[in-house]
Amino acid sequence: MTYCVGLLVHEGLAMLADTRTNAGLDNVSSYRKLRVVDAGPGRTMIVASAGSLSVTQAALTRLTDAMLLAGDGDDAPETLRTAPTMFRAATLVGQALHAARAAVDEAVGGDRVSTSATLLFGGCIAGRKPRLFLIYASGNFIECQPDTPYLQIGEHKYGKPILDRAVSFDTPLTEAVKVALISFTSTMRSNLAVGLPIDIAQLRSGDDAPELIHRITDDDDYYRELTERWSAAMRVATAAIPLPPYGVPAAQGVLV
Repeated sequence: MTYCVGLLVHEGLAMLADTRTNAGLDNVSSYRKLRVVDAGPGRTMIVASAGSLSVTQAALTRLTDAMLLAGDGDDAPETLRTAPTMFRAATLVGQALHAARAAVDEAVGGDRVSTSATLLFGGCIAGRKPRLFLIYASGNFIECQPDTPYLQIGEHKYGKPILDRAVSFDTPLTEAVKVALISFTSTMRSNLAVGLPIDIAQLRSGDDAPELIHRITDDDDYYRELTERWSAAMRVATAAIPLPPYGVPAAQGVLV
């Protein structure tokens, strides 16, 4: 299991992913799930993956190999280097993911192996506004919209309420990243299958190169303070809310 989130607000795009992989209770390790794809100058394309590692690795290899092997000329195959828009690039990523899953399904045959996988794919071409997509294993996808300016994959249920309450399209980009990190610490508190390090990529609208590529490890002072202050703030807010009146003895003048 994993947790990845992409945020698309007025100021730009941010994508975050944990690195924990789990192949059983006694087989837990780390693996990078957020990658900035080298798609050529003037293009920033970022991929975050959740689900079967064999499928997501195969899909990304198909994409990178296609760029390496593609020739020049009118008959050259279309790749992420030549896709005219991010929507077309998302289509190519969806095709690669679908083909990778089909190949893995054929290889494992009747083995009871999960090949479910999803990707978050975001970025921009030639300084246009960033776009963000959630790509399913069958190759179809949805695009992030201002009404709900984030997409999640993996173990998303613990972090979603925080994003719903605190992020809008007008939220400043750095503030949105802070809220996303709160959603990560809340998720990790409730699910051991999500864990540090956390990778972050941040892209400002109008730029064609990432503003930030950063990894948060377990010795990160800011993340440790964020976790402690969020826990303390939750305790204070809970204590400040009046107790429910239900069940209070009738002698105190309250209906039961």
